[in-house]
Amino acid sequence: MKNRPVFPDLIFHSDRGRQYASKNFRTMLEEEKCIQSMSRKGNCWDNAVAESFFKTIKLESLYRHKFENETEVYSAILIT
Repeated sequence: MKNRPVFPDLIFHSDRGRQYASKNFRTMLEEEKCIQSMSRKGNCWDNAVAESFFKTIKLESLYRHKFENETEVYSAILIT
C-alpha cells in the first residue's frame, strides 16, 4: 500500500499465503475498506491465467532488455 494508491472497494486477490491470511494484514485491508479475495485452498488453477501472463511479460520483455528507468519498462510492456 506504500507504492500504489488504495481506494475503497479495491479487490486484493492473493493466494493463501501466511502473510495474506494473518490477522494484521486482514485488519489493514479492513481499515482501508478493501475487499480480500483468495484462491481456493489447494487449487493452483485459480491464478493460472495471471501467472501465465506475467511469465510471458518477463520472458519476452523484461529479461531481454536492460532498462534505465520505470518509463522504459512501462513503454516496453505496452509495446509488446
